[in-house]
Amino acid sequence: MADNQFQLPAGFSAGGVYSGVKSDTSKLDLALVVSDRPASAVGVYTQNLVKAAPVQLDRERTPSDRVRAVVINSGCANACTGQRGRQDAERVTAHVAEALSGAEGVAPEQVLMMSTGVIGEHLSIDKLAAGIPQVVADLGTDAPAVERASRAIMTTDTVPKVRSRTVEIGGRSITVTGVAKGAAMIGPNMATMLAVVMTDAPVTPADAQAALSDSVVESFNCISVDGHMSTNDTVLLMANGAAGGEAFEGRDLALFRATLLEVCEDLAIAIPADGEGATHLITVEVHGCATRDDAIRIGKTIADSPLVKTAITGADPNWGRIVSAAGYAGVPFDPEEVALLINGMLVYEKGTPVEFDEKAVSDSIAGSRDTLLLLLLGEGQATARFWTTDLTAEYVRLNADYRT
Repeated sequence: MADNQFQLPAGFSAGGVYSGVKSDTSKLDLALVVSDRPASAVGVYTQNLVKAAPVQLDRERTPSDRVRAVVINSGCANACTGQRGRQDAERVTAHVAEALSGAEGVAPEQVLMMSTGVIGEHLSIDKLAAGIPQVVADLGTDAPAVERASRAIMTTDTVPKVRSRTVEIGGRSITVTGVAKGAAMIGPNMATMLAVVMTDAPVTPADAQAALSDSVVESFNCISVDGHMSTNDTVLLMANGAAGGEAFEGRDLALFRATLLEVCEDLAIAIPADGEGATHLITVEVHGCATRDDAIRIGKTIADSPLVKTAITGADPNWGRIVSAAGYAGVPFDPEEVALLINGMLVYEKGTPVEFDEKAVSDSIAGSRDTLLLLLLGEGQATARFWTTDLTAEYVRLNADYRT
């Protein structure tokens, strides 16, 4: 398995430019991903009842077997913008279709859109219309082009998020590459995060939808920064079949699904790892539940606890906050069968505290960006992992000053 983070699958190109949507001219704000042939395209979207205009548009245009492009702007979410917002999204995709049209032509319905940024502001259509020919001209297949696209979708992210895998499936070399953004307003199902995953694998829309939906459950729906579900969350998958051959089925399809999950999980973990103001990436592992849903619910409750988050910020091995968070998750379990380890060190067992070296545990938290909380129950065999961040004063400052 090859792991070149900036490698595009066959038949795809990408680019990113500054169009003027953002006030900071040093930051790119318009990205485009294009397939040179019609692709199977599917999506998983925010479950927030308040859905941004691009989410509404993409939900209507997917699943499809003929999508050619995804255009993404940052700096304006085009959310809570009424009928004008929807018309603006349609106008942008029409501009992209026109700019891409060659001998065969590209229809607006073959273009999807994602937006991220401030809610309640209208898109700068004139600026985007002028920027679209520029980003079409910027399209490329090399690593710098992919990086430009990934930077153009960033808001408060500090690093671009690109992950890729190349594997042999059914005698064919298959690449799966994903580009994502997200650093705050992160909380399932999903959060203020965008991702577009591209592959040259031959996959039908129905199989692509099932594969993406399952991958999202195991990855993007298992992360949280602040528990805030956004209006714009979108994960898109485009499969253009450029690797050749008939659509995957059986074992080949299973191998593709496993590769897709790896890419999605890598991208998902990168989001809380880049959480606003974060000093720690926290992995919450829950074992011994009756069902996976129970394990996820307990993991999410622990991950979303401000008291747990601030304890990790201060390198305080305050196990009581973690155990009590599990207790109010709404999942029945026997407290006398619970054990907790922090960074591999046992701090609580069988419903009672155990003697442990508090300094050693504290030093292990302070000395690494990664913290592992392992909770063991005695209700069954189900497990789950959940990723989150600590909560710092810098997070408060960033979000207090976001608009002003």
